[in-house]
Amino acid sequence: MFSKKRDTAGVRDEFDFARTEGQLAVDVIETPDRVMIRSAIAGVSEDDLHITINEDMVTIRGERAIAKLPLNATVHYEECFWGAFSRSIILPCRITPDDADASLKNGILTITLNKARGDVHLPVRNELIV
Repeated sequence: MFSKKRDTAGVRDEFDFARTEGQLAVDVIETPDRVMIRSAIAGVSEDDLHITINEDMVTIRGERAIAKLPLNATVHYEECFWGAFSRSIILPCRITPDDADASLKNGILTITLNKARGDVHLPVRNELIV
């Protein structure tokens, strides 16, 4: 069996593996009128979440703090991610960012996005070649 010991700060293991930013697992659900994103992020407060939304992408950033372990504690399993995390999700359709709603209940983040209606009109510039 593999185990590792934590130092007194409780943030690095004795093998000094480089820790990178974690990535959230998400569900993306589409209905005729909405797109919903769900993610299990237990242990994160609303104040530690930062959500950025534009017409075609949502980015979720946050941090899950780790409690310090007692001196000389041995960690036998460490499957939960602790520290900074982020996830950018390319949406399956355009949405209206101003109508977005986010809630955190029982460790589940739910973001509800209304789909944009109508066609996108892209103006074409007339540039003279000199």
